[in-house]
Amino acid sequence: MGLQNYRVLFMAVTGILALLVASPALSRLLVYPRTEFFTELSLLDLNHRAEDYPYNITRGQNYSIFLDVANHLGYTAYYLVEVKFRNMTQSAPYDFGPPSNQTPSSLPSLYNVSAFVADEETWEEHLTFSFDYANTTLSTVQMHSLRLNNADLNMSGYSITWDSQKKAFDGFLFFELWLYNMTSVSFQYHERFVVLRLNMTLI
Repeated sequence: MGLQNYRVLFMAVTGILALLVASPALSRLLVYPRTEFFTELSLLDLNHRAEDYPYNITRGQNYSIFLDVANHLGYTAYYLVEVKFRNMTQSAPYDFGPPSNQTPSSLPSLYNVSAFVADEETWEEHLTFSFDYANTTLSTVQMHSLRLNNADLNMSGYSITWDSQKKAFDGFLFFELWLYNMTSVSFQYHERFVVLRLNMTLI
């Protein structure tokens, strides 16, 4: 192999190595077309993890979580979160099948929170809540109120029946995501919700 061939080989290897070294930097500069547009909705514990959620609830005790909404829609979006509560027999959001079959719960919202979120940004809300309730029979808990971020919300009419299989008074605090539609000039269900399953312990 002649000197000229060695020179070409050396330059080729050097060029390949330079591209490999520069590729992380180049990846930051290159703009790839976006193919997916969506919103993330999540609940996190106080350590910002999806792990240590409150479950066994004591009447009057404060509990905290974080609610996150991450916007990947390609534009600044106006979101509304409806906070609802249900027992095992009441209406839950339905999220199976095509979007046309995904519907919110028919239960009324107890509390609303809204925010404008820029594209590729995350909005986070720290939520602190407590419940007031009492057992009316050995198998029924009557809910009185929910205190959420210093707002007292009436829950009269809500009750929870003892689940003999799970051995718990299970209630579900859930959060439905709604998105403002500029065409209809109204909020529409954004086909996303997250749920906290809670056991109302009796003392």
